[in-house]
Amino acid sequence: MKYYLIAGEASGDLHGSNLMKQIKISDPNAEFRFWGGDLMKEQSENMVVHYRETAFMGLSDVLLNLNKISKFLKKCKQDIVDFKPDALVLIDYPGFNLRIAKFAKENSIKTHYYISPKVWAWNTGRALKIKRDVDFLYTILPFETDFYAKFNMKVDYVGNPLCDSIENYPFNSNFKTEHNIGRPYIALLPGSRMSELKHVLPNMLETIKNFPEYDFILAGANHISDEIYKNYCTGYTVKIIKGQTYDVLKNAHAGLVCSGTATLETALLNCPQVVCFRFSKLSYFIGKLVIKVKYISLVNLIMDKAVVEELIQDDFNEKKIASSLRKILTGQSRLDMIQSYAALKIKVGNSGASERTAKLIVSRTQN
Repeated sequence: MKYYLIAGEASGDLHGSNLMKQIKISDPNAEFRFWGGDLMKEQSENMVVHYRETAFMGLSDVLLNLNKISKFLKKCKQDIVDFKPDALVLIDYPGFNLRIAKFAKENSIKTHYYISPKVWAWNTGRALKIKRDVDFLYTILPFETDFYAKFNMKVDYVGNPLCDSIENYPFNSNFKTEHNIGRPYIALLPGSRMSELKHVLPNMLETIKNFPEYDFILAGANHISDEIYKNYCTGYTVKIIKGQTYDVLKNAHAGLVCSGTATLETALLNCPQVVCFRFSKLSYFIGKLVIKVKYISLVNLIMDKAVVEELIQDDFNEKKIASSLRKILTGQSRLDMIQSYAALKIKVGNSGASERTAKLIVSRTQN
């Protein structure tokens, strides 16, 4: 069978690659074509566009790239028609993928949406578009089942694929030795998009001088050049390690983490964290008007309480970063967070999300 997958960022590439691996097991004759990244490319050479070209974040970033996005949509639609897939698999990335889902519906292409768009956070009306255009929806957060039930939608809760990624990751027992790490360190995870680096990384770096007793390691993304990281980090004592985020987190004493998938990964790896985020002024203004949830981090959303501290926009400043970070370096706040992480793992569930989803996609495609 022929499968066309679309992932538009680093996390989607990770989950897409694990899904492709499992689809191959269920369907040894699987043929892929995809939008994604280097991890998905390890499963198939048939990549159309790398996600580094399509990772736009925030309203201002989207507005500045409307022409480029329009061209990508046109290219994608034509490529799907030419490939004639038996199944279209959309992975998160809703701004792009919901448009493709509408196109697929109009062209009678079966659509499987893996990792639901976060419609519960804002613009809940998009759930009706999903109901109209998506044939099968696979969710990874436990509260999403009840959310979609309000729209008379039945979804498949498959568990969280991050559990698979962590379980299958080849952790390096010699990580500290190989990178000459002798002291406790704080991990910096500034995100994998250029817009995140621009708005988040400078403030993270400013806090380094407040913690002379710790080293700092920036967990870099492979698709961002060394030169870009070095330009940001000039003048700061920070080690940059690319493509080894799980090793960085597993061995870190604590972390400053850009809001997103990384907050849940950090929790599952038992690393105490402060969640950080800053938008452009326009995106933040609009976000305040439309976002309907109490928290921005997946950890707090899943637990429905403030397990990790969130520093957003003006609160994301040197003084508050230092204060929040000190709370979790030692003492009761650190112990409480780690204890809450244990409860979080129970809620998220065991590994196997990629396998469960792949089996459902293959069986529904073959029937």
